[in-house]
Amino acid sequence: MSIAVTDAFGKSFELAGPARRIISLIPSITEIFFSLGVGDRVVGVTKFCTQPPDGVKSKPRVGGQKNPRVDAIFDLKPDLVVANVEENRKEDVEAMWAAGLKILVTYPRTVRQGIQLVRDLGVLTGESSRAEGIAAECEAALGKVERATAGRARVRVFCPIWRKPYMTINGDTYVDDVLRTCGGENVFHDHPKRYPTVTLPEMAALRPEVVLLPDEPYPFGEKHLRDFQAFSDVPAVRTGRFRLVDGKVLCWYGPRIAESLGTLLGLLS
Repeated sequence: MSIAVTDAFGKSFELAGPARRIISLIPSITEIFFSLGVGDRVVGVTKFCTQPPDGVKSKPRVGGQKNPRVDAIFDLKPDLVVANVEENRKEDVEAMWAAGLKILVTYPRTVRQGIQLVRDLGVLTGESSRAEGIAAECEAALGKVERATAGRARVRVFCPIWRKPYMTINGDTYVDDVLRTCGGENVFHDHPKRYPTVTLPEMAALRPEVVLLPDEPYPFGEKHLRDFQAFSDVPAVRTGRFRLVDGKVLCWYGPRIAESLGTLLGLLS
């Protein structure tokens, strides 16, 4: 009997049975497979897949998200490849489709969609029971955070993702939904571009109360706080509410959602 989930395009994605040879082109999704107990079925990962360290260290590397080695992927004979609309290139996915590979394209942009992805991968690996346990834990954490932030004034947040030039996120992103879920209000929520290039004077005009500096994709650290010193009228600068944060808290979906929501709620409280 075939099994099916819905892909990023709203189409049915089917496998003849549970996946046995899996290639993950997304670091957070690699972690999901290991959390489902099917790490032994993962036959290929990207060079950026780091979690869990002991699990991925011996796995064949098939390049990066933006430059996967399609020939190496084909040679590994996967029965499931998982990609993402944003992190992987359309031409690479199309080349793999043309080679006859089964590719699930994902695109979670909300916390709830990130939780649903765990369930979907549980279906495709025959591990729905374990996936449901992880998803239920994440949903319990989500409910707790929603209750904690209900009726509370939102905290205005600036969260850059790159430097030189500074770049950030708008409302049509997973990071924005995580911030909003935890009581934040992304000051660039209404920007027309999903990942806009912005200036620090533009940031200052929007008067964020908290600045989050994640360590990925750009490795922000203590030394970058001086970028903001000239903007003493900004509430976050005046009160010193800068938070160096593990980027996985903001942008990795899957089993770490439960812990991430609690961490971010604390950072914004």
